[in-house]
Amino acid sequence: MKNKYRILKIAVTVIILGLLLSFSLKRFSGQKITDNKISVKMNEKTPVYFIDEKDIREIVKKENPSGKVGDLNIPVLEKKINSLPAVDSANVYLNLNGKLYLDIKQRVPVFRLNKDGKDFYVDEKGTEFPISRTYSHPCMLVTGDVKPDEYEKLAELVEKIDKDDFSKKFFIGISKSKGDYNLLTSDGNYKVEIGDLDNIEFKVKGLKTFVEKYLVFQDPQKYSMVSVKYQNQIVTTLNPYFKENDSILKAGNLELAKAPLLMATKKPEAMPKVAETKKAKAPSVKPKEKIKPKTTVKPKETKKTEKKPAAAKPKAKVKIE
Repeated sequence: MKNKYRILKIAVTVIILGLLLSFSLKRFSGQKITDNKISVKMNEKTPVYFIDEKDIREIVKKENPSGKVGDLNIPVLEKKINSLPAVDSANVYLNLNGKLYLDIKQRVPVFRLNKDGKDFYVDEKGTEFPISRTYSHPCMLVTGDVKPDEYEKLAELVEKIDKDDFSKKFFIGISKSKGDYNLLTSDGNYKVEIGDLDNIEFKVKGLKTFVEKYLVFQDPQKYSMVSVKYQNQIVTTLNPYFKENDSILKAGNLELAKAPLLMATKKPEAMPKVAETKKAKAPSVKPKEKIKPKTTVKPKETKKTEKKPAAAKPKAKVKIE
């Protein structure tokens, strides 16, 4: 009897708990999700405004027109928010009081890429997402044929520039031309050629040292390019259009430009002189050929006179005597 009483007691308790649970579930599912019960949090470190709280609330209302907790499909809502291009991740959940929480992390652009006439953003993971009509995020502008597999390395370069106060003020853009990357500067019209994206930290440090110790004291218009693509050396290209530039190439170009004028003025005078010298030499040679026999005779006489030292022999004889 005691065992039957215990079993009956347990069964009654389970039935009562089941009724209470079903009643509470019906009551819970029938609750309305009002605006006060929706909590939207943006968890990104850098504040961006591609999506605001109002946009998220509108998505919740579209996915749950009745506004009841029981009609809300949380996995579907979470998938819908994650499908937004500017959203990196989203986490949606309800508490026991029927309050809806949405923790959203937006994509933070590292640079804006202009490629084939189209503009779009790229985040630190190398993911592309379109620009917004209502919000423009301040970031580095990159132009040229950048490959998708270069996005992450390029993002590392931009982040290193942004972390350094000097580089952040000095470099305002990046361009890719013929396979080489160039940094665009805010001071002057010259480019900084860095080549590929390898050893970026070493190249940026070397350029920074060169700028602080030398370029700061030069006119910003003096150079057209500064290259750090080569190992352990910096190559500068002088600007030929800079008026005060002491470029050897410019001086050489000016001399070459004057050279044809000088040749044109000297050619007519030089030609007759050469012809006159040839004519003067021609007659002078002929008389020499005629005089040669006479001159040949004289050497014979001189030879005889040269033999006269033999006459000195008698003098020697005299002295011997």
